[in-house]
Amino acid sequence: MTKTAIITDSTSYIPESIRKQLNIFMVPLTVTIGEETYKEEVELTKDEFYKKIGKEGALPKSSQPPIGELVQLLEELAKDYDEAVMITLSSGISGTYQSAVSAANMVDTIKLHVFDSEISCAPQGFYVLKAAEMAKNGATAEAIMDELQAMKERGVYGYFVVEDLNHLHRGGRLNAAQLLVGNLLQIKPVLVFKDKKIVPFEKIRTKKKAIKRILDIVGSTVTPEDEFTISIVQAERENEAREIAEGIQEKYPKAQLSIDYFGPVIATHVGEGTIGICWYKHH
Repeated sequence: MTKTAIITDSTSYIPESIRKQLNIFMVPLTVTIGEETYKEEVELTKDEFYKKIGKEGALPKSSQPPIGELVQLLEELAKDYDEAVMITLSSGISGTYQSAVSAANMVDTIKLHVFDSEISCAPQGFYVLKAAEMAKNGATAEAIMDELQAMKERGVYGYFVVEDLNHLHRGGRLNAAQLLVGNLLQIKPVLVFKDKKIVPFEKIRTKKKAIKRILDIVGSTVTPEDEFTISIVQAERENEAREIAEGIQEKYPKAQLSIDYFGPVIATHVGEGTIGICWYKHH
C-alpha cells in the first residue's frame, strides 16, 4: 500500500491537536515584528501576535518558509513515506508554492506533488483535511491531487470583510486609489480571492450589510438540504463569529460548521477585526 504524507504550510491554521490526530505535517511561514522573526504557530501564537503588534505598533512583515526547511522535511519523510502532497496558500500572495516546487525538484527519494490552493486560511484547510482523510484510507498522491482539483472546480469559496484597508495597502495587496475611496467613504469592502490574488468584490457601507451580502452568496450556492462545510474565520472577533455561526446553523441544519482564526501571517495583511466566511459543498 502506498503511504502518502500530507504537508501544509502554517497559513491553513489547522489546530495542532487536529494535525497530530490526522498526521498532517506543517511547514511554518515567518513573521517579522520590528527586529524579531518568529515561525508562526510554532514560536508565535495568534494571541501573542495581536499583543505584540498592539504594543509595538509596527507593521509586521511575513515571508515564506526557506527551501532548506522543505528539503529537510522531505528527506525526513522519505524514510516512512513513498510520496507526499503539499497544499500551499495561494501562489498569488506568497512564494511558498514556488519554493515547494523547487524543493520537490531537489529531493529524489520521495515524490512531492504540490497543490496551489489559490486561497488561504480555512479554505486552504478544507483541502488539507480532505487530503489527510484520503491519505489515511490509503489513497495515492495522484488520487488525492485529482480529488483536490475536483473540489476546486466544484467551488471552494472565501469572502471576507476587513475593518481597515491600511494593512492590505501597506502589504501591497490593494492599490492607493482603492484605499483612498474605501477610507473616504467609510466603506467596508467585501474581498475575495480571484485569480490567486485578494481583490475587492464589492464596496458596502457597513460591516453588518457586508456580512449579510456574503450570507446571500452562501444562499446562492447551497440550499438548507445540502451538506456542506462552512467556516467563520475571525481576527480577534470571536463573539461576532459565534453570532454569525448561530444564524447559519439555524438556517442550514446540515452544515458542518467551525469557527477558525486568521493567524499572524494572514492577519498581517488583513488586520484585526476581519471576518471571513468560507465554504464548500460536499458533492
